[in-house]
Amino acid sequence: MRKTAGFCINNVNIATMSASSNVANVPYGIKENGSVYINAGRIEKIDDANHLSADGINVIDGQGQWLLPGLIDCHTHLVYAGNRASEFEMRQQGKSYSEIAKQGGGIQSTVNATRQASYESLLHLAKNRAARLIEEGVTTIEVKSGYGLDLETELRMLHVAKDLERTLSVNIEPTYLGAHSVPKKYRESPDEYVKFVCEQVLPEVVKQGLATSVDVFCETIGFTPAQCETVFIAAKDHGLNVKAHVEQLSDLKGAKLAAKYHALSVDHIEYLQPEDIPALAKSNTVAVVLPGAFYSLRETQLPPIAALRAHNVPMAIATDLNPGSSPIASLLTIMNMGCVLFGMTPEETLLGVTRHAAQALGLNRKGQIVTGFDADLGLWNIQHPCELSYGINQVRPSRIWVNGEER
Repeated sequence: MRKTAGFCINNVNIATMSASSNVANVPYGIKENGSVYINAGRIEKIDDANHLSADGINVIDGQGQWLLPGLIDCHTHLVYAGNRASEFEMRQQGKSYSEIAKQGGGIQSTVNATRQASYESLLHLAKNRAARLIEEGVTTIEVKSGYGLDLETELRMLHVAKDLERTLSVNIEPTYLGAHSVPKKYRESPDEYVKFVCEQVLPEVVKQGLATSVDVFCETIGFTPAQCETVFIAAKDHGLNVKAHVEQLSDLKGAKLAAKYHALSVDHIEYLQPEDIPALAKSNTVAVVLPGAFYSLRETQLPPIAALRAHNVPMAIATDLNPGSSPIASLLTIMNMGCVLFGMTPEETLLGVTRHAAQALGLNRKGQIVTGFDADLGLWNIQHPCELSYGINQVRPSRIWVNGEER
């Protein structure tokens, strides 16, 4: 990777995706014919191209292309072993996701494969999946654990996630998802498993500095709101952020509970009721929609996009890359799905993988091309930013920078 600190990208059209552009009513935060100065991994200045002041630094000619913030995939489960292609076939034969899970499939089958996998194997598999995201301009990936459901494997998964950052040119945000599914050992005593998560695994995750957030699966086939609240309290006691899979298959009021604990995000939310949305707005919680799972499971219950808009709740969008319900390693495809399946606009989906995705991860210096922000950038040979969500498998960035270094 080539060091590029102290340089300027000139002659570019810029989609800043900045919050300040909302006030000026400038779609995408567009600044045409501009230049961006970068130093020490940060954006130092944004100016007009004809005001170029080289001052002896390297100048990169953007040739009139579009400069966008690096894309952020704010919800993935990409560290795992095995696959669930056979379950895909079962679903095509008429069985539901819930039926398969109750018969020992679903998350539990991936848990079995992941527990048996070596560290090296998990890292190799995860690197291949992450590489698919990275080639599309993704510069930050959230990676959840949750396919170990024991101490040893959960820690191994999070260490693998950390190693992705060291071995690939990408920012990794690790999340501990111990409350993903109740393992067989605790099937008759789920409260004991929640106690194990909070009292044995979580303290070790914190001690080793392996996660920035804690997530839960609040669902009829996952954990009850009361159990999730126990995890939230433990996470907050350890100074970690909280996130939540909620209202994917039913309405357990998990989103409202998560908002009570000022969750960074609530994810899936197909069954989120409009009357619960003001709580998200009040807590500044991001609504993360995951059309990959909606598509793969052939769901019909749409998330309340219009109501989220009406209450100005920021919406992010992510791959949910996982072996069962969203085996999709393409954030650009997901953006197209967000438009076609959920009725989002191209600008909303781009906000959903930049500024709002950064907010969903608690990253206050990413997702926008703004002075002082990290220089995570993608240069795209396109006519307009809406092209990222317009087609499928048609565009790729021509150049990418992560923290000011070219990838």
